Amino acid sequence: MSSSLDFAGLALADPEVYADEHRLHRALTLLRNSSPVHWVSPPGYRPFWAITKHSDVLAIAGSHERFLNAPRPVLTTTAMERSAAECRSDLRTLIHLDGPDHRALRTVGTGLFRPHAQRSLLTKVSELAKHYVDRMIELGGTCDFVTDIAEKFPPHVILSALGVPRADRQWILDLTKEMRGSDPRRFAASQEELFDYFRRMASDRVSAPVDDLASAIATARVDGERLSDRDITGFYVSIATAGHDTLSAALSGGLHALIENPDQLARLRRNPELMPRAVDEMIRWVTPTKSFMRTATEDYELRGVTIRAGESVQLNYASANRDEDVFVDPFLFDVERTPNRHLSFGAGVHYCLGASFAKSELRTFFAQLLPRLRAIRLTGKPVLVASTFVGGLETLPIEYGIAR
Repeated sequence: MSSSLDFAGLALADPEVYADEHRLHRALTLLRNSSPVHWVSPPGYRPFWAITKHSDVLAIAGSHERFLNAPRPVLTTTAMERSAAECRSDLRTLIHLDGPDHRALRTVGTGLFRPHAQRSLLTKVSELAKHYVDRMIELGGTCDFVTDIAEKFPPHVILSALGVPRADRQWILDLTKEMRGSDPRRFAASQEELFDYFRRMASDRVSAPVDDLASAIATARVDGERLSDRDITGFYVSIATAGHDTLSAALSGGLHALIENPDQLARLRRNPELMPRAVDEMIRWVTPTKSFMRTATEDYELRGVTIRAGESVQLNYASANRDEDVFVDPFLFDVERTPNRHLSFGAGVHYCLGASFAKSELRTFFAQLLPRLRAIRLTGKPVLVASTFVGGLETLPIEYGIAR
């Protein structure tokens, strides 16, 4: 059993395992049931404790003074850590911040994503959702839903709201993809290109604000003071990266789940009032953000194990969202699931600022698609992205009929 557990732990640092859901969930199930606080020392990485139970992930996420995002918010290889350290950028995004710095930046974000502030954005979301469902018709009844629709709709929404010109959006999407890769040199170069772009945008919006989200951030005040140029730029990067790749994964993964579970698709089409529950289930099912890292500031006892100050933990959301102690039939996709206490948006002070907006985007798209959908099926094998951080489908080839 010990060797099996060691193998399961090492799997959590292997991007290729995340591209194979059966292998991943075999490993996670074994760890949840036999070693929920498990020491992992994978080649090429600094070691960490794998935290796989829902209650433990929740407890650590809620202990934000004992467990910090900095200096290791995401699991990356030691080579990528060195490349990031050597990068001349000193920028920090929300996922790198703790304490007062995090609270100040989050205060701005909370205002941006309040319901009244979202109304104009949601009008744009509805228009774009209809546009991309119409686009599926234009594609002639077959497409790769990931590359043709899911990777375009969410970025179009958030990057247009931010104020990024249409001509730059695909380039930014390509950079964020490269930052999820395993090449440390390309990772650092892509990160620097992205930060440079948003540095220039921050400078432009501070000196000449316009009617967009970037200007709202640039002119925001915390305790009477505007944000520093560094924090404005970091906020832009947070929105531009977290605001679309996770949504693209949830959108394509949600459709895949409906195709694979035609009874659930039929139930949702018969009962559109189930859409809010269905969207939460899609987000649980896909879990676009697979894990985050935290670092202990003091010794911490968990299930008889001592996590020492300075040691890292991996909060594995993919595991927490399949925890048998929390979810009835966790490997069953159920559009009527309630309650649904998934942790896909995190928990505690670092709970995702855009969670409600993200769910609105998904509800709006499927509300446009499903009433017009006449038939849908896979035409090939879907392929998952190999990533220990943000992951979802890389391809979803489908054939369909949609009413005009």
